[in-house]
Parts: sequence; C-alpha cells; structure tokens
Amino acid sequence: MQRGSNLERLGDYNQAVILEGIRLAPEGISRVELAEETKLSPQTVSNVVRRLLDDGMVREDRTIINGPGKPRTVLQLENNRLLGVGIHLDPGVMTLVVVNLAGEKVAELSRPLPSGSQNEIIREITDAVNVLIRSNRHKRANYVGVGIAAPGPIDVANGRLINPPLLDEWKNIELVTPLSKSLRMPVTLSKDTVAMTIAEQWIGGGQGHNNFVFAYVGSGVGVGMVIDGQVVHGVSGNAGEFGHFVVGETGIECKVCGREDCVASTLNPKYLLQQAHEAGVDFGMTEAEIEADPSAALGLMATKARDGDKGASQVVLMVAQRLGAAIGTLVSILDLDTVFVGGHTWNDVSELALDLVSDVINRNHLGAGSHSVTVRNTALGTSVGAMGGACVILDSHISPRASSLLLR
Repeated sequence: MQRGSNLERLGDYNQAVILEGIRLAPEGISRVELAEETKLSPQTVSNVVRRLLDDGMVREDRTIINGPGKPRTVLQLENNRLLGVGIHLDPGVMTLVVVNLAGEKVAELSRPLPSGSQNEIIREITDAVNVLIRSNRHKRANYVGVGIAAPGPIDVANGRLINPPLLDEWKNIELVTPLSKSLRMPVTLSKDTVAMTIAEQWIGGGQGHNNFVFAYVGSGVGVGMVIDGQVVHGVSGNAGEFGHFVVGETGIECKVCGREDCVASTLNPKYLLQQAHEAGVDFGMTEAEIEADPSAALGLMATKARDGDKGASQVVLMVAQRLGAAIGTLVSILDLDTVFVGGHTWNDVSELALDLVSDVINRNHLGAGSHSVTVRNTALGTSVGAMGGACVILDSHISPRASSLLLR
C-alpha cells in the first residue's frame, strides 16, 4: 500500500516544482506560464512566488506585453542566493569549485590531494573550503553545503570511502560527519561518475536528454547513466562500475577482478605507458619519475599524440578503440542514443579520439539499425567532477522529489 502525505510536505514540493520551473527558464518566465507548465492553479503559483520573492530566491525582472490583457511580469532566479561547494577527489589533485543556481562557476581552487591521518585530511579539506569561500564576495549564509565526488566504491550510508583505486591512504576514510562538524554545514558524498552525470543533466549538455551515458576518462574510467530522466544511483550508490566489462583485448592483470581483458586492465595507466614506451615514445622522464607520477606521463603522451608523434597516436587510438567497445556494449544493453565523455585525460586526447569512439560505439550498438548514437564532449571541462559535487548538494536542496511526499 502506498504511504500518504500531508499539506506541509505538499506545499514544500510545490515550491520546489515552481523553483525548478524558474531555474530551467534562464530568459525568465511569468506566473501564467508557470501555471501552464506545472499544472498548478494560478492561486497556488502566486502564493508560492510571493514566498520565493520574500526569501530573495527570485526577482521580478521586467514586464512583457503579449497581445491584449494585463502585462506579464517575468520572474528570474537570484542566481547567487544559494551556492554549493563541490570537491572532486582524484589521485594527485583535489579540485574545489563554487557553483550558483544558474550553474555558473563562481570560484575554483586546486590543491594536492591531502594525505596523512583522517584528522589531517579533514583539516586540509576544511582549510581549502574556507579559503575558497573567502575568495569571493558572497556571504557564508548563502552556501547550502559541500558535495564531495569521490571514486568508488563508497559507503553512502556512513559517508566514507571504502577502498578507492589509486588512493591507498584513503581506505576507510570517513568524510561526511567529521567534515560537516568542522565546516558547520551539510556535506554529501557521491560516487564521482554519479555526481558528474548529475552535473551533465543539471547544467551541461544533458539538459533536455532523458536517456544518456556519461563516460569519465581520468586516472580511472567509469560511467554514469540517466534512464527516463532519472540518474541511476544503484542500491548502494555505486552504479557505473563498468571497469570490469570484458573487452576481448589483453592488458595487465587487474588487481580487483584478476582478469587481463577487462576495461580497467586494458586502460591501466601502467599498461598504457608500457605500450607507449614499446612504441618508441620519449617522455623525457626517468622511470622513477614516471612511476611516481603516471598522470603527468599520460598527459605528456597525449600532448605528443596531438603533436603528431606516431607512437603516442597509436596508443591513443588503441584507447579509443577499447573505450568505444565497452561503451558500445553498455549503450546496446540500455538502448540509448546519447553519450557524453569527459575527464582530464579525455580532455587531452578528445581531439584525436572522439570520432573513433563514436564510430566504434555505433558499430557495436545493436540498435544502430533503428537509431544512431551521438557522442559528444562534456561542456563542463576538466572540473566536471567538482561541478558534479556542487550540483549534488544544490540538487538535494531545491529539486522536487515525489519521494519527499511520503510519510516516514
């Protein structure tokens, strides 16, 4: 049997619906148009808008005349009335951003990934967030919280990382409760690819797309999925672990699944650098330097590929082939027609790899006879992970959810 609701929760839900309607109309929207879009009564819309005006969430921007009758007043968001901090934890770097309701990046900061004990990590993150908040003119009271995007697997219920790949010191690190106490504001923890997908849907190219895949190519690989307009979180919040899809190619032994033909093993940074070395790529780095900073070596390889180095280009095209095969399998299973790709490593190679990934996906997509698959770069750049964390906290604060109507 379905659980019921009450008038207080219904009012909160209607306010969220109307606020979302205003947010999705960057050029502005009138009360009459809101009533038409939301199917709420004009009186309900007027009452809710009055509350939003009083709270400083929206403003009356201008009046428009469209035929006979009373001129319509256009409503627009006060974009900086609510702000979210997003943090992306990636091997070697911690990226922080501030995002407003319009999806604009208000401020950004990068620091080396914190290390040490849990207390030391929390102290470093707290300091970075406080520096970021002080770097712009907005009041701390306007911040709704901090959203952390981290590689999985994560324990959402207890707000901790479990055993993130390439982050050995972060095993079983609890983040949400101690960081929330330290900053005195709400903190959420999301799997990085889930957060990125929310950002793509909220403020990126995914707006208006009800079904798509977001593929992340950075220090690791992963995907996020939107099905019928809903971001797929999974039972434990760890949806999108496609690193162990078998691709029929050989890499090095995967430390997780033990295979040599999964996505993670064939796109493992160590394996790719080995392939580049065998292809004659000169990194200008010692073996010790490459081992200490494989991300820097991969970035250098991508630069060389863009500059026409044949060995580096050969490795990049191999990556595109294998990535496209894996994504093509997923697209075929879910019957999707749109793929977005992003991440700092992808940003380095997308000029060479995008068309090939698209070709491979469409060849492997079993529904290609009925529709093609469009593959696009994310418009959110290399900070898509941190943008995702900010969008998660903003989304949780203002977006309408039917589940909120249910009595607990």
